[in-house]
Amino acid sequence: MAAGTSFLRQCIATTTRTLVTAKLKHSGNHFTAFLLPLRTSSRRLTIRASSTNNEELAAKAAASDADSGAPTIFDKIIAKEIPSNIVYEDEKVLAFRDINPQAPVHILIIPKLRDGLTELGKAEARHGEILGQLLYAAKIVAEKEGIVEGFRVVINSGASACQSVYHLHLHVLGGRQLKWPPG
Repeated sequence: MAAGTSFLRQCIATTTRTLVTAKLKHSGNHFTAFLLPLRTSSRRLTIRASSTNNEELAAKAAASDADSGAPTIFDKIIAKEIPSNIVYEDEKVLAFRDINPQAPVHILIIPKLRDGLTELGKAEARHGEILGQLLYAAKIVAEKEGIVEGFRVVINSGASACQSVYHLHLHVLGGRQLKWPPG
C-alpha cells in the first residue's frame, strides 16, 4: 500500500483533482466506492473511486445467466440458507434490508416464488396479483420503517438498468430527502 500511495502522490503532486476508478470491496454483485484523502506538499487532495463501470459490467454478466433457472441469492435468502435482516414477511412476499444501502432506509422486497418473473420486462398477465402484492408490501414496509410520508420504489429491469439479481425485486428507499431525477 505504501508504494501505491507514494506512486499516487507523485502522479497527482501538481493536480488539484483526480478521478480514479477502482474496485475496493466486492460483496456479491455490489461494489463499494470510497474516498482516499492524500496529502501532497501542503495540499490535501481527495480521490473519489467510482464503481459505475463495475456495476454495469456486473449487470451484464448477471444478465447472461438470467434465464438459466439457477437459484439466485434471493432464492437462498428465502430458503434461509443465507442470513438476512427481514423486516416483513407474508406467505408470498419477503422484505429485508439491502446489504449495500443507498439511503438510510433501503429495503428489498421479493416474491417468494420467482415463477419466471426474473425482471419486470418479463411480466405476464398471470403475474398481476403478485405485482400488486409487492407494491402493497412496499407501503407496509414504509409504514413499519416510519417513512410512509416520503419514500421511493425502484425496480431495475434488465442489464441497461443495472439489474444485478434476476429475481424481480423492488427497492424501497427513504429516510432522507430524495432528489429528482434519480439517475
